[in-house]
This record gives sequence, structure tokens and C-alpha cells, in this order.
Amino acid sequence: MDFNVKKLASDAGVFFTRAVQFTEEKLGQAEKTELDAHFENLMSRADITKNWTEKIQRQTEVLLQPNPSARVEEFLYEKLDRKVPCRVSNGELLGQHMNDAANDFGPSSPYGQTLIKVGETQKKLGTAERDFIHSSTVNFLTPLRNFLEGDWRTISKERRILQNLRLDLDACKTRVKKAKTAEAKAAAEHELRVAQTEFDRQAEVTRLLLEGISSTHVNHLRCLHEFVEAQATYFAQCYQYMVDLQNQLGSSRNDVFPGPFVVNADATSPPFSAPPPATLSVLQVVSPNPTEGALNPDEVMPPSSGTRKARVLYDYEAADSSELALAADEFITVYSLPGMDPDWLVGERGNKKGKVPVTYLELLS
Repeated sequence: MDFNVKKLASDAGVFFTRAVQFTEEKLGQAEKTELDAHFENLMSRADITKNWTEKIQRQTEVLLQPNPSARVEEFLYEKLDRKVPCRVSNGELLGQHMNDAANDFGPSSPYGQTLIKVGETQKKLGTAERDFIHSSTVNFLTPLRNFLEGDWRTISKERRILQNLRLDLDACKTRVKKAKTAEAKAAAEHELRVAQTEFDRQAEVTRLLLEGISSTHVNHLRCLHEFVEAQATYFAQCYQYMVDLQNQLGSSRNDVFPGPFVVNADATSPPFSAPPPATLSVLQVVSPNPTEGALNPDEVMPPSSGTRKARVLYDYEAADSSELALAADEFITVYSLPGMDPDWLVGERGNKKGKVPVTYLELLS
């Protein structure tokens, strides 16, 4: 009991001495041992690394899991050292709903068939997203957390010890200056030598830890490359899935849209009403066949010239010399040729001509 009381009193005395020294330094009434410029640069670099790593970690968590409640739940599971439950992604859930709806609407109907195709693609997208999140968490997010919860805590602890030893060292220097007798001065100088030795040893330990920040940067750089690779793989998968889906839907488009727009030659009938641009963009525009008196009911009536204007919706890079490169928001002239793939039109811009994809166009009146 006596030992504990003495230790408590000693600790309180040390704390009081450090507080006095710190206050006098702030007020400019006491000298402060300054660290060398290299050491100060190391500490500044470490602080910058810690601050930006925290921000990147938090924003990565938001990117991988936008739902705040889910993030809190995952955090609690990790702190309780329990396995985080595997969640069904939003894409997988949407795909399941579409498949269930198709069963109710009739899987053999055009709408039901399309729901099944789109639903299966949504499931694939959801699975790809889940794989991306898992890969990014393991290879990128976890190393950032390990640094903040491991290496940085060690660095912070050693820096606090160094700060306390510096205050003790400066307090010893002050006692040496204030010593009035030879005996008091000798005792103060002995304490100063001990404090200087402890400070120098702790400074070296802290310096080595701060220099290790360079290794941390190298490790985080490698993790960043892996994060980019995971993103590239994920987006490439999503793109391929959607291209495949578009091809599936495009191949059965004529069955889904049987061409209900027919021109009545009777002058008393109401004029032809064109569908909105969004609908025209997925229909074939063809020139009338002069050898026939009626239009194919699966085709849309073009202007008398057989051509019409179209606005380009997205940039398109020509795959070969038979295609025409497109720039978003430009206007071109388009028409179709007999036997041409309904997914394509012939586009003209000035003296340039080539095939263009219908889905990249908004056909105008």
C-alpha cells in the first residue's frame, strides 16, 4: 500500500513538472529543446500520411458500401470479431425480382422473356460487384486500416514518450540553471545526463519508426495498383454483360416491336403520327421500294427523299473503314439499304459516308 502511494505521488510530481515546463515554453519563459530539421520533416510527413490515409479509407468505405447503416453494422461485427454476414447485392436482388415477375406475367410472352434476360444480366452484374467489393476490401482497404490501427498507433505512442522525455530533459536543464549550491548543481547535472541519455535513445527509436513511413508508401502504392486492377476487371465485366444483353435484346427486337405504324393511303384518314425520338432510335428507317405500292408493315415510313436527319447521342469510334465515326450532339443524314442489318443505318456527313449504329442516334422528323 505504501509503495502504491509513493508511486502515485511520484507520478503526480512528474506530471506536474511536465505541465509546468510545457506552460512556460508556451509563454516563452523557458527554453525548448528543438529537434533537427530532418526529424521535423519526418514527423510532418508522417502526419500527412496519417491524415490522407484516413480520408482515403473513409471514402473508399463509402464507395464500396454507400449504405451508412450497413457500414456501421459491418464495423460492429469486426469489432466483435464476428464474421460479417454475406449480403445479396442490389443487382442480384433486382434480377431475382425480374425473374419472379416474368413467371407471373408468363415467361413465354415477349415481356416475360425480356424480363428473364435482363434479370439474369442483373444477377451477373450483382455478382461482379460483390467480387469487386471483396477484392478491394482485402487488397486495398484492409492495408489502410492496418496502418492506422497498427503502425500509426505505435508511432503515436513513441512520439508521446519522446515528448514527455523532452519535457523532462528541459526541466532538468532549468534545474541546473537554478541550482545555487554545488551539491544541488551536481545532483541536477546527474539528472540531466540521465534525461539526455533517455531522450537520445527514444529519439532514435522514434526516428526509425518515422523513416518506416517510406515502406508504408511503397506498400500502399502496391495496394493502389491492385485496387485499380480490381476496378478495371469489374467495369470490363459489366460492359461485356451489357453488350451481350443488348445483342440478345436486339436479335429479338423485331418480334417485340411488330411495327404498328402503318400509313393509310386514304386522304381522309388522320395523318401519320411519328413515335417519340426514344422509340425511333430502336426502329429501322428504310427507303420506300418504288416497285411496290405498299410499305412493309415492319418498317417506318421515311421522308419522300428516303433520308432523314439524326442527332448523335454518344461518341462512336469507327471499327473499320466501312463505318462512320460519330461525335455526340452532331447532326448527320441517315438512310437504310435493302437487306441491311436493322441495327445499322448508312450515315452521311459532308462527303464522308459509312455505317452507323442505330442505338447511337436520335432520329428526327
